[in-house]
Amino acid sequence: MKLTYFGHSCFLVEGGGQKVLFDPFIRPNPLAGSVKVSQIEADWVLLSHGHVDHVADVVELANQTGAPVIANWEICEWLGRQGLKNLVAMNHGGTKRLGFGSVKMTNAIHSSTLPDGSAGGNPGGYVVGMPEGAFYYSGDTALTMDMKLIPEEFSIRFAVLPIGDNFTMGAGDAVRAARFVDTNIVVGVHYGTFPPIEIDPGEALGIFEKAGLTLLLPAIGETIEL
Repeated sequence: MKLTYFGHSCFLVEGGGQKVLFDPFIRPNPLAGSVKVSQIEADWVLLSHGHVDHVADVVELANQTGAPVIANWEICEWLGRQGLKNLVAMNHGGTKRLGFGSVKMTNAIHSSTLPDGSAGGNPGGYVVGMPEGAFYYSGDTALTMDMKLIPEEFSIRFAVLPIGDNFTMGAGDAVRAARFVDTNIVVGVHYGTFPPIEIDPGEALGIFEKAGLTLLLPAIGETIEL
């Protein structure tokens, strides 16, 4: 699998012959000026929750790529009012079989209000199954015991977890989350974009190294193999 990082919590995974984009927040991100939104290709778009720093570019990219958007019911209703029609509504615990494999929506502990103040339903994460393996994207969340249920059903190749603290878990809890889902590899997201989530990357890397785990912090625009 290949993962391309577009900044904040936006990333794209290539697997199963398809490209899956998560939580597009690019144009408003002051750190992502090098990313050419017009050049992004996607077969699917997945949204974890409704905050603007996860949905800002979804309408543009959905129209540009023609990709179906997967989100919870409330976000899909809102996107319909923005003119999108190719929408796949889910909710916690549900699984969808798709062209590249499967998507299961998982619990997250956070808030979720859409950019215009509309209720965004409950935040979530996803376990994505591809022929190359399964991975877990937690979305914005605190550490939760629900994560311990994931390895009972899936063998997690890697996890994409927030490490910015303040609004989500930080690096220490992300280590515990990695252990909960039984993976040794974490891609860190949701850090450094705004002052409240600025961190010392070296410190975060050290926390993971001390725990015997691997934390990957790709540069914006970088593609890594997983």
